[in-house]
Amino acid sequence: MSAPRDDGATPGGAVPPPTGSHATNPPGEAKRHAWWRPELGLSLVVLVLGVLVIVGTLDVAAATSALGLGPRFFPMLVGGSLVLIGVFYTLDVLRGGRGDPEESEDIDADAPADWRSVGLVSGIFLAFTALLGTLGWIIAASLLFFGLSVVLGAGSKPRAAVIAVVLGVLSYVAFVKGLGVTLPGGLLQGVI
Repeated sequence: MSAPRDDGATPGGAVPPPTGSHATNPPGEAKRHAWWRPELGLSLVVLVLGVLVIVGTLDVAAATSALGLGPRFFPMLVGGSLVLIGVFYTLDVLRGGRGDPEESEDIDADAPADWRSVGLVSGIFLAFTALLGTLGWIIAASLLFFGLSVVLGAGSKPRAAVIAVVLGVLSYVAFVKGLGVTLPGGLLQGVI
């Protein structure tokens, strides 16, 4: 007959909860942070963005096309889709869903967010909206594309600048000449 073993288990086989400083969180900390995760923040941003697109589209006034689709159709479709995605994503996150990185992604999921880049990208978009009327689409969009490429790690700044200008001009031509959308000319009003 072997000697009884003391492995910390109770007679019923259950292991008692650990004791010590790491066993419990300060009161209220688990409840305060248990529901908040970065995924919830993203889902709320998508939801709010969808609402803003819909509200902004309500100000668009123009005649419908021969097909019955007016200039509000696609923005409302995109805004409505964003709202639906935001609602379903929020519900998924609140039910415990978690965005896991793919195996092929070379990231550290536990690394802190790069708030500097987030702030710079946000500032570039705000500057674009503030300068669009004054500078015009081509110049403002070129600055937007160049700024984003530099902040997000463009290897060659001269090449990024050339590509940004080409994208600014091509997008202007595509919208104005191809789709008949009026974009601000700004400083280039007499030239274009």
